[in-house]
Amino acid sequence: MINKKLINPPVFTVKLGRGEEAGFYSFGFIDTSVTPNPITYTPVDNSQGFWQVQSTSWTLNGETKERSGNTTILDTGTTLLLVADDVVDAIYGAIEGATYDDEQGGYKFPSNATIPEVSFAVGDTLYKVNPQDIAFGDAGDGYTFGGIQSRGDLDFDIFGDVFLKSVYVVFNQSEKTVGLAQRDD
Repeated sequence: MINKKLINPPVFTVKLGRGEEAGFYSFGFIDTSVTPNPITYTPVDNSQGFWQVQSTSWTLNGETKERSGNTTILDTGTTLLLVADDVVDAIYGAIEGATYDDEQGGYKFPSNATIPEVSFAVGDTLYKVNPQDIAFGDAGDGYTFGGIQSRGDLDFDIFGDVFLKSVYVVFNQSEKTVGLAQRDD
């Protein structure tokens, strides 16, 4: 579509929905009605074929933690938010009763637990993850499976749908940038 000049600007956007809420992709159009918050653009390193950006900080209950040299890819094809083990351990360490479940392959926590405020940086801007997305799914026996889990042996994070539902994203092909705006819904 870009090569044939069917869209201008050469962008596609993503607004993922929750539950019954409709989400959408758009091509060649930026829908500024999605959120009143500004879109902040960050350079992309696409040398590995991904929408890879710097992500060198995150917050847990308002306390900023640095992650020197860390990067992430923005990927609508990944369901969870996958980060380094120390980050995962810190998040679930802040949730009373959270435990790692070998059978389910990730952390779970009591369904009535208080979920901490968690944000991750894309470029220099921090974006808050909606707590309802951190509570990913029923893990049985009064527990909820967490939407933030380990990236394993990867040397970069993957910000999948659990993260992307909290932002409106503009992927700019020609400028090799990605723009994000915090959603309030």
